Amino acid sequence: MIRLHFTAADLRQITLAPAANALSETALSLRLSLRLRAGGARERASGGGGGGGGGSHGYGLWDRPRPAARQWHRSLRGTASARAGVLAELVTEDGFMPDFLLQPSLHGFADALEAAVSTPAEQLAIDLGIPRAAGRNGHLTRPGPWALELAQGSASATRTLVDDTRRYFRTTVEPLWPRIRGDALTDRALRSEMLLRGGVDALLTTLAPTWRWQPPTLHLPSASAYDIPLCGRGLLLVPSWFATGPLVMYRPRAATVLVYPLHDGSDGSGDADAGTGAAGACAAGTGGGPEALAALLGRTRAQVLALLRTPATTTALAERADISLPAASRHTRVLREAGLVDTTRTGVAVLHTLTPLGHGLLAGT
Repeated sequence: MIRLHFTAADLRQITLAPAANALSETALSLRLSLRLRAGGARERASGGGGGGGGGSHGYGLWDRPRPAARQWHRSLRGTASARAGVLAELVTEDGFMPDFLLQPSLHGFADALEAAVSTPAEQLAIDLGIPRAAGRNGHLTRPGPWALELAQGSASATRTLVDDTRRYFRTTVEPLWPRIRGDALTDRALRSEMLLRGGVDALLTTLAPTWRWQPPTLHLPSASAYDIPLCGRGLLLVPSWFATGPLVMYRPRAATVLVYPLHDGSDGSGDADAGTGAAGACAAGTGGGPEALAALLGRTRAQVLALLRTPATTTALAERADISLPAASRHTRVLREAGLVDTTRTGVAVLHTLTPLGHGLLAGT
């Protein structure tokens, strides 16, 4: 368990990153693909089924990959490591990832990569040679010859890292980037609204299903135990499409960074692949069931209402429900007029949330 300890000053200095971080997403995508490949190999070797479980390759309920990320991994057909080149020497399936690949203030890929390879050699050596003190699941690394050259400031090793990381990003992550960027912006709008309406408690309580906010401490699931005092410097929240659990970067002279998984639209229970869509969303309730709700509202409108357990923009809702944008707008208008949905404009986006009546109706299904 990782415990982040807040002071009153920290609670006033919680910041939402303005966008997804291209370099950290690149590294996290490789880590996820390596973990999924290792987990699949273990399942085939044992003849078993479940994705959860212990060990460095398993993932429990709290760190299940989002279904779309699994689909992305399958589309690579096991080629992630080969595409990554030397980047695969820095990112491991057991959770290790050096801090210099997290550039929380630089969101564009080129700028972040340039900053990463400009890290002083002493810091590179620290990042590569000691266990992460802020919650990484990895242990001591055993750097190979190339990594040792990188830590010594070798221009050739640096150029290899730049070339291989750029190639990996362009062939695996960049094609998906518009969706990643859009999902992160939607998430930011949602969390900004939560912060505005419910304050810090609402924001920290809803970051992830199994993260516990017990003021003044945020408890994060982890294989290791750490207590991290934020010391009045605040917290920077960075969303990730590929992260499957908390990733913490402690910075002694700046805000601590907490990377959190973007919500996938499921309710966090059961298999992640089964949690999306109307059936998955409605199955969490009791009583009349989704068929009763469909009979009352119509099947598609009932699906839209159920999907709004996780607030969404009109565009995100249309994508989740697999309907057109005009249809999503029409259904939310009808649900709003019925008092089941509330709609708020946040910047250029429109955010739809359930009203207490909407929650009550779903609770009875």
